[in-house]
Amino acid sequence: MKPDLSRWPKPVIALAGFSGSGKTTLLCQVLEIISHQGIRVGVIKHSHHDVELDKPGKDSYRLTHSGATQMLLSSPQMSVLFSKQTNHDDLDSQLQRLCWDELDLVIVEGYRHSDVPKLEIHRPELEKPLLAASDPWVFAIATNQPLEQTQLPLWPLNQPQIIADNILALCLKNTQKNNK
Repeated sequence: MKPDLSRWPKPVIALAGFSGSGKTTLLCQVLEIISHQGIRVGVIKHSHHDVELDKPGKDSYRLTHSGATQMLLSSPQMSVLFSKQTNHDDLDSQLQRLCWDELDLVIVEGYRHSDVPKLEIHRPELEKPLLAASDPWVFAIATNQPLEQTQLPLWPLNQPQIIADNILALCLKNTQKNNK
């Protein structure tokens, strides 16, 4: 079954898997391949930990901690939006924050319980269950070993070029379908 990527303005897929499966490593490799083709990729990374990106004493830190609900720090090289939130597990609200007109594709790392098309990253040696066994949103599995317990397409985890090509083929097909 091909995932329907027409729910958002641009294709959105997630790389989902258990901790230690290699999601970030694979995402970095795939991003490098895709971005060199001129594709503008947005990334949303899920974290269960508190992250402090701003330094105490800096103006942006002071403004955020003085009560700003949102504070955008803009420099010649980058802008960063600091925004207070109450439910970081809601992927749809995170997707709404993106500047869609500046993107061709969004890849989400994590949010494995969300209703978004997912490429499962699975390493049998971790002895974790397949997410695909109970998640209808998984459309393929990137793995480093053969799997017999699924009918889903298996993509070679250690060959990021093949995974990038498959992601682009899937997203371009959906984009062309939506433009008709």
